[in-house]
Amino acid sequence: MATANAQHMVVRAAKGGSFLIEERQPNEVFTPEDLTEEHRQIGKTAVEFALKEVVPAAGQIEAKDFELTRKLLRKAGDLGLMSVDIPEAYGGLEMDKVTSALVAESISKLASFSVAFSGHTGIGTLPIVWYGTEEQKRKYLPKLGSGEWIGAYALSESSSGSDALNCRTRAVLTPDGKHYVMNGEKMWITNSGFADLFTVFAKIDGEKFSAFLIERNTPGFSIGPEEHKLGIRGSSTCPLILSDCNVPAENLLGEPGKGHHIAFNILNIGRLKLGAACVGGARDSLQSGIEYARERKAFGKSICEFGLVQEKLAECAAGVYAGESLVYRTTGMIDAALAGLGASADGSSREIQKRIEEYAVECSILKVFGSEMLDAVVDHVLQIYGGYGYVEEYPAERAYRDSRINRIFEGTNEINRLIITGWLLKRAMAGSLPLLPAINKLMEEITSAPPSPHRQEGPLAFEHHLLSSAKKLTLFAAGAASQKYMQALAEEQEVMGALSDSIIEVYAMESCLLRAEKVRASRGEAAARPAINMTILYAAKAMERVELAARKVIAAVAEGDLLRTQMAILRRLAKYEPVNTIRTSREIARHVVAAGRYSL
Repeated sequence: MATANAQHMVVRAAKGGSFLIEERQPNEVFTPEDLTEEHRQIGKTAVEFALKEVVPAAGQIEAKDFELTRKLLRKAGDLGLMSVDIPEAYGGLEMDKVTSALVAESISKLASFSVAFSGHTGIGTLPIVWYGTEEQKRKYLPKLGSGEWIGAYALSESSSGSDALNCRTRAVLTPDGKHYVMNGEKMWITNSGFADLFTVFAKIDGEKFSAFLIERNTPGFSIGPEEHKLGIRGSSTCPLILSDCNVPAENLLGEPGKGHHIAFNILNIGRLKLGAACVGGARDSLQSGIEYARERKAFGKSICEFGLVQEKLAECAAGVYAGESLVYRTTGMIDAALAGLGASADGSSREIQKRIEEYAVECSILKVFGSEMLDAVVDHVLQIYGGYGYVEEYPAERAYRDSRINRIFEGTNEINRLIITGWLLKRAMAGSLPLLPAINKLMEEITSAPPSPHRQEGPLAFEHHLLSSAKKLTLFAAGAASQKYMQALAEEQEVMGALSDSIIEVYAMESCLLRAEKVRASRGEAAARPAINMTILYAAKAMERVELAARKVIAAVAEGDLLRTQMAILRRLAKYEPVNTIRTSREIARHVVAAGRYSL
């Protein structure tokens, strides 16, 4: 696979989920500071396209001018932004996943267009890249890469959103073997109002879950009316109706009965890109809030001088910083895992999927973290705007509405939380991730004399201690829950969700720390001060959430003397002095206000 960054070769392709039980060094992770000049030029191209072409047309796009949206997607294709993930053999650029994430992040200046773009380049195109026959790739990928054709992905149904495998759409092969006759309906399909090619999932003979490529003008295939949505109003969302739809047999995508591999593997990259897009949207929203806070006067001074406003700006900046750290750490690991694998080689598509699937937990974390971080940012920014934030002509209102869908897209956050914990436990039970030995080791440590703590040096020494404590709390809670419920733990969704919250925070805390330490080592402590401050603030808040989640789990799995014993252990593991987050928040706020934007 071609890569824009040779430095990926030194980034460690750690085993997925191993962050919970292993330590990493700063030089083992990829960070935004490691972007090459080529990366930055591509990101700049995407930003300039969004600012010069998309943002000025926001009114028309929001009014559902899909002809304009198509023209803009074609322009993005002319710039090469639509073909980053397509192999060169089919007219693509075949670039690394860091570039793919960077484009998703950079182009997210208007959510409605970003959704159309991502729906096309991700779940609309990648199924063919990974699972298409040679004939299917040559027929469709050049058109999709240029923007001549637009792609869409049709998995959900009215009765099977999260429970995608329970779909009712049926496909029956004709006696002559030339066509599949398909009947059913799909719901909430992005780009459906103007897409040319659809990846549609159905059950062959009502049993074999499979995927099909359906062109828009296929007999028996029709598009329902546009949905009028709370947010992303300029994106197209319609149902699809298949009524004796005749699909050529050669348009079966992948193998019969193997559609679940396509559905779920594609969603991993979809979640990664969605996390990146959320980071871009949060950064833009924060900049809007900073600009308004600098200009708005109250009680004789700019509101950016008020402590409670500064606190909001600082929390937004720390959230963006953590999101960036997560996105590029994860994408760097994926690129390291893919290094040396030619996307055009025979059989390599399956190997690409396998190597990306290794990071299914991290991709789900990016989706959950990014969407919820963005929600928090747009809420803070709307509050900074005050009454003006509630008015349509100001940017905070649309950002607030547009953000909400991200917690539903690409699998709801509830489903992704279950994936995070469930996937780790499944790998632990299979022995592919030594989670159970790590839990047993922790329990031995708890019941014996406490070892002398390893003292980290530097301005983030205390945050390293917090991270160590957060990992132990998470493992302790996971061990207690596993002991209580055994194989039935998967049915205890509230416990699984609380464990997931802890796991997410551990990954975010560690990513922030590793990035700040890497910046400090390469640029010096003074230049790293903004990163250090944001790490301090994020780690303090994250530790509170980890402790709260652990308490929730312990209270659910123990009672009486056992509860008292386990709570005593929890208090011991969570023993630390509070950080002066007020002072840290003020320093972060002064930095971003002086810069006029999030700058790192």
